[in-house]
Amino acid sequence: MPSSRPRPPTRHDPPLVAVTGATGFLGLHLVTALAKAGANIRILVRRDPAHEAWKGLSFETIRGSLEDETALTRLTKGADAVIHAAGLIKALDRATFLRANRDGTARVTRMARQHAPGARFILISSLAAREPQLSSYAFSKRAAEDTAWQVYQDAPERLVIVRPPAIYGPWDRETLAIFKSARFPIVPLASQSRVATIHVSDAAEAIARLALGAGEAGLYALADDHPEGYPMTELLAEAARAMGRGQPRFLPLPARITRLAGRASGAWGRLRGQAPVFTAEKAEEILHPDWSVSAAELLPAYVHEPRLGLAEGFGQTAAWYKAKGWLK
Repeated sequence: MPSSRPRPPTRHDPPLVAVTGATGFLGLHLVTALAKAGANIRILVRRDPAHEAWKGLSFETIRGSLEDETALTRLTKGADAVIHAAGLIKALDRATFLRANRDGTARVTRMARQHAPGARFILISSLAAREPQLSSYAFSKRAAEDTAWQVYQDAPERLVIVRPPAIYGPWDRETLAIFKSARFPIVPLASQSRVATIHVSDAAEAIARLALGAGEAGLYALADDHPEGYPMTELLAEAARAMGRGQPRFLPLPARITRLAGRASGAWGRLRGQAPVFTAEKAEEILHPDWSVSAAELLPAYVHEPRLGLAEGFGQTAAWYKAKGWLK
C-alpha cells in the first residue's frame, strides 16, 4: 500500500520547488498553493513576473525560456521537486506544438536529471493525451509524456505525470466562453460529450502536495467529486445559474457545422499569422464523446480530495469574473 507520508526533502527545509509555466493560468495558482504549503519556490519566466495574484509572495526568479539550457540549469539545480507546467495550447501547425511541448519537456527533464538527480519531477500533461490521434495538441502532449518516461527510465520512481481535465477558475479566459454563452436564453450546443472538470485551486493544491512528496510515482488524472464528468448541457445550465439566469434552451449543432466552424477559424488564423484556439482539430476534441475520468486514473484521496463541486466552483468563478469586469 502506498504511504501517505511525504518523503523527506533532500537538501532543503523547507523544500525547494522549481516551476515552469508559473505565469500561466494553472501556474498562477500553483505558485500560491506552494507558498501556502511552505515551500521555497523558484520559477522560470521570460519577463517580469509581477502579478496581483502573487501579492505578498516570495520566490526566486530565473529569466529564460525552455530553449535556454543555461536558464534551465539554474532553475533545476539543487531542487527537491521540479514541476513542468509550461506548454503550448495553440499553434499554427504540429511542428510548433512539438517544439514547445515535446522538445521543451525533453530539455527540462534532461536538466533535472543532471542537476537535481534526487528530485521528484512532475509533468503537467492533459486528458487530451489519452487521444493523440484527435489533434496536434493531443499528439504533442502524449509525445511529451513519452519523452519524460524515456528520460526517467532509469529512475521511474522520480516521475509523476498528471493529466488535468477541463480546469476553470479565476484568471481563466478559456472557460470564460462558457459563461458568456450561458448569458443568453438560447445556447448553441456544439457537443453532447461528457466532460470532467476541476476548480483550479483544487488542482493546484493536489500538485503542490505531490511536489512536497505525497503519493507515489506514476500516471494520474485529476477531477472534482464527479470524475464521471458532466454532459455539456449540465455545464452550460450550471454556468447560467451562476450568472443568475434561468434554464437555457439548447440549440444542438450538427457535427459538420462544428467542424466547418473550426476549419474557418483555423483558416482565418493562418491568414492573419496568428494561432487561434478553435481550429478543425480543436473541433475534433470538442466532439469527442468522453472526457470523463475513471476511478483507477485518479490520484489517491490522501493526495487529492477536491473541495469545490461544480455548483460552488462555477458560482465563485462567475462572481470573480463579474468583480473583475470580465462579465457584465
